[in-house]
Amino acid sequence: MNRRKKQATPKTAARVTDDRDRALYVISVAAELSGVHPQTLRMYERKGLLQPKRTEGRARRYSDRDIEHVRLIQELTQERGMNLAGVEMVIELTELMEQMQVRLEQLRAEAEEMRRRMSAAREQTALARLRDLRTPFGEV
Repeated sequence: MNRRKKQATPKTAARVTDDRDRALYVISVAAELSGVHPQTLRMYERKGLLQPKRTEGRARRYSDRDIEHVRLIQELTQERGMNLAGVEMVIELTELMEQMQVRLEQLRAEAEEMRRRMSAAREQTALARLRDLRTPFGEV
């Protein structure tokens, strides 16, 4: 009987919720997929524009999102003539905008829940008033 032990996952391990965030590619493959030289990826990392995941042996691993990120950097620098400082600002603002969109959706959901609760409370209040009108002298 072949019994395989399941590998225990440390509680501190990051959970990947989006397949685009799964770090799959070594630097040479990531460079080829994004159309740049591996040294360019290293430079982007040094400048803080890219943050690949690292294996336990410290080797870089890139995700599909990282590849998209490199392509965006290339578009901004090559096609739009932006320098890396401008690219950094665009990336920061884009990330901030995405965070704000997530927060806006949360607030919309909270507002809808509050509307639902207020509506239910109004109905309860109306029913209580109606009951009070039916029993004017405390009769049940």
